Amino acid sequence: MRTEVHVHGTIHLRPDVQLTDINQALQPWLEYLDVGSIEDAGSIHHDEMGIYFDSRGRVLDICWSGEVGRSFGSQVEPAIRGLCPLSEAAAEIEISYYDDDGNDEMNIVFVGPTPASIHEAQRRRMTQDVSDLLARHFDNPAINEVVTLLNDLFRRDWLKHSQNGSDDFSDTDAMPPSGRRQLH
Repeated sequence: MRTEVHVHGTIHLRPDVQLTDINQALQPWLEYLDVGSIEDAGSIHHDEMGIYFDSRGRVLDICWSGEVGRSFGSQVEPAIRGLCPLSEAAAEIEISYYDDDGNDEMNIVFVGPTPASIHEAQRRRMTQDVSDLLARHFDNPAINEVVTLLNDLFRRDWLKHSQNGSDDFSDTDAMPPSGRRQLH
């Protein structure tokens, strides 16, 4: 069964990054698509730019859709994480899967130059998502209680990883609820 997928996000890159560096990092994704460069990785939707490197602005913009099979996630997510050494600041890349049967799913892959920047981006995203959800039912003081708890959980998680000598936060990708078809 084929699935439509949409990959979306913006990554700010270090000043020394070249197109060849990006192509090398994204090689698993490009191989999956059977193309040699991001310039050849066009989206199935003509109004989407695909994967675009702005060398002047040092930005990699991704707004790409395609028809993919089951193994796509195992190729694209490590490829996106391969951009970490090229990044200048933490960013999130949304990967949305749209099945014909209506079982939509979204994943977020965090990219950043350091484990600390990735962890902080994950904390900010979690705090925003939870605050938005709670705002439907609760007032600001109640939301702030939960945000305080979330900040403490992230602080403890950082300490745990630091004490264990682990700097891999890739296993803590966010997975918002499925069923929301939102491209941007």
